[in-house]
Amino acid sequence: MKKQSVKTLQKLITVARGDGQADLVLKNCRICDVFNQQIIGGDIAIVDGLIAGIGGRYKGKKEINCRKQYAAPGFIDGHIHIESSYLCQEEFGRLVTPLGTTSIIADPHEIVNVCGLKGLKYMVKAAAQTALHVEYMLPSCVPSTPFEDAGAVIAAKDMEEPLASDAILGLGEFMNAPGVINCDKEVLAKLHAAQDAGKIIDGHSPGLLGKGLMAYASAGIQTDHECYTLQEMQERLALGMYVMLRNGSAAENLPELIKGVTAANIRHCLLCSDDLHPKTIFDHGHINYDLKYCVQQGLDPLAALTMATINPAECYGLKDRGALTPGRRADIVILPDLTNFQPSQTWIDGRLVAEKGHYLLPEKKYSIKSVSSSVRVKKFSEAKLQLNLKNNHVNTIDLVPGQIITKKGKAKITLDEQGDFVFNPKEDVVKVAVVERHHNTGTVGLGLMRGYGLKAGAIAVTIAHDSHNIIVAGANNEDMVFAVERLVTMGGGMVAVKDQKVLADMPLPIAGLMSDKDGKWVDRHLQKIHDKAFNVLGVSREVDPIMTLCFMSLPVIPSIKLTNRGLFDVDKFAFMPLT
Repeated sequence: MKKQSVKTLQKLITVARGDGQADLVLKNCRICDVFNQQIIGGDIAIVDGLIAGIGGRYKGKKEINCRKQYAAPGFIDGHIHIESSYLCQEEFGRLVTPLGTTSIIADPHEIVNVCGLKGLKYMVKAAAQTALHVEYMLPSCVPSTPFEDAGAVIAAKDMEEPLASDAILGLGEFMNAPGVINCDKEVLAKLHAAQDAGKIIDGHSPGLLGKGLMAYASAGIQTDHECYTLQEMQERLALGMYVMLRNGSAAENLPELIKGVTAANIRHCLLCSDDLHPKTIFDHGHINYDLKYCVQQGLDPLAALTMATINPAECYGLKDRGALTPGRRADIVILPDLTNFQPSQTWIDGRLVAEKGHYLLPEKKYSIKSVSSSVRVKKFSEAKLQLNLKNNHVNTIDLVPGQIITKKGKAKITLDEQGDFVFNPKEDVVKVAVVERHHNTGTVGLGLMRGYGLKAGAIAVTIAHDSHNIIVAGANNEDMVFAVERLVTMGGGMVAVKDQKVLADMPLPIAGLMSDKDGKWVDRHLQKIHDKAFNVLGVSREVDPIMTLCFMSLPVIPSIKLTNRGLFDVDKFAFMPLT
């Protein structure tokens, strides 16, 4: 709960019982009661940023007539990586608060994989510059597996101090599910550190079912945002876990999982984004869009609101928000209706922070100096991309349109005299490489990817979940080398090239992950890269040219991925040969 003085407490009680004057009263509201699933008519009295009373009539130093609009608790995103928006969090907050989002549960494992705990410190400092409540989890898997090289390694002993901090809600998504199930010593030490600190542990266990899931849940892991099927959802709910109905730019599981929400299980269902691009925000919105979709699918508006307010608040122990009741923060969204969920006003801590789609507060940004200059690659050459195969029957990474999962494939390819891959425009297979970019180790993992559609040139990014090395896909070695060298020169970002010329690029100076520019600038540059990728390089319109690459190196998402150490079989949790 928000700390309050005795003076504030006395004033709060006095106003609540109807004897005092509130600082602010929002009058004539239709108040959304998420506990009883009903609408209450009346006022909302606010004292020192806290709700003193609801319903009935109150008097305030300042009174605003809401004209019978709906007053809902501020929306809470149950799980998100701000870094995946390519925006600094000050800008992210500026974009989502006008959409009714007042709190987010953020897992900064992207920047911590690059910069270590100084990345977490930067995020906490920068979060203080926005009205948005940014609640942080401590990344649990840095790196996500022992089969790749990240910018940092966070061991169990390193977690004790941050877990003891009030600034950290709990331990972030535990991606090393095999390590949990097989009782890996270091994994158990991390879990115990969180439990010893009395902190919640987030899950990440795609496809895990039966006794494997039972073992995973027995470790005290309480949430999962990686459900793709109703069976996965139902098994987790049966074990008392919170299931997050993810609807982001990278993965859209809400349309399938909403079918499994019932009156019996809804209190353990949350809404979350996980990864969210500026374009998604501009075109659709944030949690408000998810609420609109849920209602369109037949869910009662108040039931939908429950998944975006009190459920995540209770899940993460945020007793000071999630509902419009006395003593909680005055995080309030004013809505003309409960169908479109387009706010007319957003209040955070009793302060009007957004109105009619506009952020109202001055924009401040924290220095990025501590998390810049994060690309360290020297003497990269075409020789690093040579395959030297003796067999032209190869294993391929087969893309699944609209998903971040992949399938294991096989293809017959053309080789040159040295055994290197020769691109054939009649085949939908391209070379892909992951280049270590943190410690200049020189390691490069090579593979072949099918379904990307690229016909010429190359695309490269310094965003490669979760270790965030450079990942590049191309039709020829020359363009791939040129693209990698361009990223090194820029200090991180994304680039599309052809014939060793830059078609479009976007620098990302914050750890090679985020821009220090505004959302419109990022969106314009990202759309230009997309345009060149589709219209010049021939990338399939069934895939996202950038987001697809970003997830091709994540060795905890089935079924086959590529790290800087080589081709990885996620199902067997082991490396596999290219041929």
